[in-house]
Amino acid sequence: MKNYLFNLFKTTQISLPYLKEADIIFTVPVQKDHGDYATNVSMILAKKLKRKPLEIANEICTNLKYDDRIIEKIEIAGPGFINFYFTSSFNSLIIKEVIEKKEIFGKWQKYSGKKAMVEFISANPTGPLTVGHGRNAVVGDTVANLLEWIGYTVDREYYFNNAGRQMRVLGDSVKLRYLELLGETIQFPDDYYQGAYIKEIAAKLKKENGDRLVNEDAEGIFKQAAEKEIFADIMTTMKRIQINMKNFYNEHVLYEEGKIKSLLELFKVKNLSYEKENAVWLKLSELGNEQDKVIVKSSGEPTYRLPDIAYHITKYERGYDIMIDLFGSDHNATYPDVLAGLRALGYDESKVKVLIHQFVTIMEKGEVVKMSTRKANYITLDELIDEVGSDVVRYFFNMRSITSHLNFDLDLAKKQSDENPVFYLQYAHARIASVLRMTKDEGLVPSLDDLNLLATKEEQNVLKKLYEFPDVVLYAAENYETHRVCIYLEEIAALFHRFYTECRIIGSDKRLAQARIALCVAVQVVLRNGLSILGVNAPEKM
Repeated sequence: MKNYLFNLFKTTQISLPYLKEADIIFTVPVQKDHGDYATNVSMILAKKLKRKPLEIANEICTNLKYDDRIIEKIEIAGPGFINFYFTSSFNSLIIKEVIEKKEIFGKWQKYSGKKAMVEFISANPTGPLTVGHGRNAVVGDTVANLLEWIGYTVDREYYFNNAGRQMRVLGDSVKLRYLELLGETIQFPDDYYQGAYIKEIAAKLKKENGDRLVNEDAEGIFKQAAEKEIFADIMTTMKRIQINMKNFYNEHVLYEEGKIKSLLELFKVKNLSYEKENAVWLKLSELGNEQDKVIVKSSGEPTYRLPDIAYHITKYERGYDIMIDLFGSDHNATYPDVLAGLRALGYDESKVKVLIHQFVTIMEKGEVVKMSTRKANYITLDELIDEVGSDVVRYFFNMRSITSHLNFDLDLAKKQSDENPVFYLQYAHARIASVLRMTKDEGLVPSLDDLNLLATKEEQNVLKKLYEFPDVVLYAAENYETHRVCIYLEEIAALFHRFYTECRIIGSDKRLAQARIALCVAVQVVLRNGLSILGVNAPEKM
């Protein structure tokens, strides 16, 4: 539909040259009686042409040479909107396109040849992934899927640090639990890691080594064993929610390869840093930020800003056209410092897109389930998957805008009813599979020969919604809004269920029945494609 309208306006530029300079946008009207698509181009042009919008709209409509087999009518509404109504026979042609393209329907080549990196999760190996990490993981992977759908070659990257105070505390935590298992009375610090996984790692070390590790340094075998076990656990969890990370980048490499030292020297040479109170400061106040910040503490230890800037420079060096960073809202005040540092060094910061997601609250029976990473009264991502399944986890983390706090309702997530959007969508897909099996038994097959028979309101509503899928994918990908796909899928599923209730297949005229079966197949393709973007399965039976 949109492509036809764009081409129509392009040919009209010959008689109306001012259309060449107009930014023409076609949108789906909220009210169905306002047409299938509308444009406000006449109002956009009014100021420039110094003419009334209605006058421009009338002139445009007079000059549009359209095919009346495609467009039923064009109306001017309100202050100058131009509304387009497509014929029912033209609307039905979308079925041919969907069925022919199948799993590539909705895909674009707009960004073909461009490289993207999506950095997400990036949790240090100090404990299992929690539900907080879960939202980051699922949204990050889905954003990567969307970018692939519009043509990008995408690398998924996990950035971590296995050094520093957190890891020292981890090693100490394991050693103390190990000594405790050997019968020693231990005063376990409140700020140490207290989860069951620490005890399990300690128990494994005791089983393998007995009491031979009593005098070992906590930063030696204890830390190493913990890191290995925890990372293995993280990998297993990612696999359970269908995340295949291509790259793993250890912050320690930045030090080993001298990138931190080189960056400090570069800041100094460019007069972007200075020393004060035995610390090194970055001149962020001169770079558009509120105040200067420390990049090397008086102890000689860098703050997060220095390695983060160095890490992002490696992304530029690896030739990515766009770099997505997904962070929790606790990073909201920190990432601008990194971007300012990159900007000061001459890097194009527009290539870095930072996505901030709000936190997750797990609800059960109307009560908040409290979480604390170190006290271990948190819910791990594995536990959540065990409770509701991977499909529900992925869908629920995607179905709300990341700018909104997410209340993850365990009771709703477990429901096998239409109230649960995952069940609702998967049931729609499975229902179509059932229809196809039943109609095949009746000797009915999908046919593209009589699609013009699909003229009821219910059929037309489904057809028009099918046209929207590619645009939804492109918009969701370019704006990194995974929830847009969820909204669309729920809308088309609702329209399909209404169509199925109102429009008989078995028992109707054979030609009409087979056209309706073709419509069912097209809806099934779109449901399956949309769910695949979200990383959710599309079952044939339920």
